[in-house]
Amino acid sequence: MEGPVVAEDHYHIPPLDRVDLAEVRRLVARNRYFVLHAPRQTGKTSALLALRDLLNAEGDHGCVYVNVEGAMTAREDVEAAIRTVLSELAETAHEALGDTRLGELWPDVLAKAGGHSALRIALSRWSRATDKPLVLLIDEIDALVGDSLLAVLRQLRAGYHLRPDGFPQSVVLCGVRDVRDYRIRSGSANMVVAGGSAFNVKAKSLRLGDFSRAEVVELLGQHTEETGQAFAQAAQEAVWRRTRGQPWLVNALAHETCFAGGRSEDRSRPVEEDDVVAAQEALVARRETHLDQLADKLREGRVRRVVEPLLAGTDKPESSGRDLEYVRDLGLVAQDPPVRIANPIYAEVVPRELAWIAQEELPHDPAWYVNAKGGLEMHKLLDAFQESSGSTPSTGWSGSSTRRPGHRCCCRRSFSASSTAAGESSASMAWGRGRTDLLVLWPGDQRTGRYVVECKVRHGRRSLERTVAEGVEQTAAYMDRCNAEAGCLVVFDRSEERSWADKVFRESRTAEGGAEVAVWGM
Repeated sequence: MEGPVVAEDHYHIPPLDRVDLAEVRRLVARNRYFVLHAPRQTGKTSALLALRDLLNAEGDHGCVYVNVEGAMTAREDVEAAIRTVLSELAETAHEALGDTRLGELWPDVLAKAGGHSALRIALSRWSRATDKPLVLLIDEIDALVGDSLLAVLRQLRAGYHLRPDGFPQSVVLCGVRDVRDYRIRSGSANMVVAGGSAFNVKAKSLRLGDFSRAEVVELLGQHTEETGQAFAQAAQEAVWRRTRGQPWLVNALAHETCFAGGRSEDRSRPVEEDDVVAAQEALVARRETHLDQLADKLREGRVRRVVEPLLAGTDKPESSGRDLEYVRDLGLVAQDPPVRIANPIYAEVVPRELAWIAQEELPHDPAWYVNAKGGLEMHKLLDAFQESSGSTPSTGWSGSSTRRPGHRCCCRRSFSASSTAAGESSASMAWGRGRTDLLVLWPGDQRTGRYVVECKVRHGRRSLERTVAEGVEQTAAYMDRCNAEAGCLVVFDRSEERSWADKVFRESRTAEGGAEVAVWGM
């Protein structure tokens, strides 16, 4: 799941099948510098290594791959960063091409020219000494920061006019984001520099996409071919539907279903949809690094401006087109319209993370919401949630001036936190545009209780009665579908004109079919 593909050891889609290889060849042939970007753990490094091997095998170029992440710790120390980049590049040139010339010349160049010129001069001298045009693949370029990143980009730009004889014929920058989205804070100049201006010789940006449905099925089929263990049709569909082809998620779900918890011992039992659902819950509960990194991006303002309206269920965007492009580059939002969270697993993680602050304010001792027979006192949980919401009007977004997603996310998170404290319940959520549907399963004294919680938002001047009436019927329909014994409706009023006291209420309603629904306003 982590690291480059090793064809002999891993189920995989051939890395170069996932890029526009014809376009890559065209750009290299025309001496162009370009960008390959994609979210983390989608196969970028595997694609670069495969491209290096292909070009070197064909014999028309000398292609070198270098990962510059090691220079990240140099921060604003330009000379230290350039030293790391040059030493790594010299070592990989030796490994890939058997070429030691860069390693022999760069220390003297750095000592004489300094960090702000050494990369350009060393690449120029090396290019002139080789008998084949060079192609340079630079991975993790956006790991560099500040003046160190500026120094690398500007020196590559400064040598651009010397190519192909006096500088690498083609340079590929690879990272999570397109270079246009870099906002580089220069300590020496005390200013922010746009990456596009520091590297304005870029001809094109290519994005490595997610797996297609067919590729997901092919990967699962490779496991079946090797082990004999089949994925049921419903399980294949569940992997695709829940991941939408995000490569790390596909691999993580498949690995969890096939190998975790001793599951590799019995290959006669096919993987079923329930196995996929359980695997997803395990990944989310463990806060795997990939998901943790995703959650960390939610702290950024330009991410919030895109995601906040999605979670609030509003059609009024607060973000710019550039914000949306950035969040799409991160893989958080789907590439195609309408604007939506990229896949159901991310849609599960995002509201959990956003509601963390609000969740911390809820009491987690299960004694107060569990009755003497071990049953769940749902009304106590919602009473506590209502009280907490009134005391934290901007919960969910640090620095946000609106209440929009925070309380609705917290409704989900409060049940997760409470169930964790009790160690007994589980909660599942279907996050959709404009509503949140929550099914809480609680093992009581004799049988498992099923509780539906439906969240509705009262928009603008829409009448409270209409919002409640629609919500009651919707909740009753969910109760019938889930065979739930109780239904709760939470109505959020987003109006800035109405006071909190005017928004808070609790009442009981009867749906047309006779189901009783408890209603909380907040």
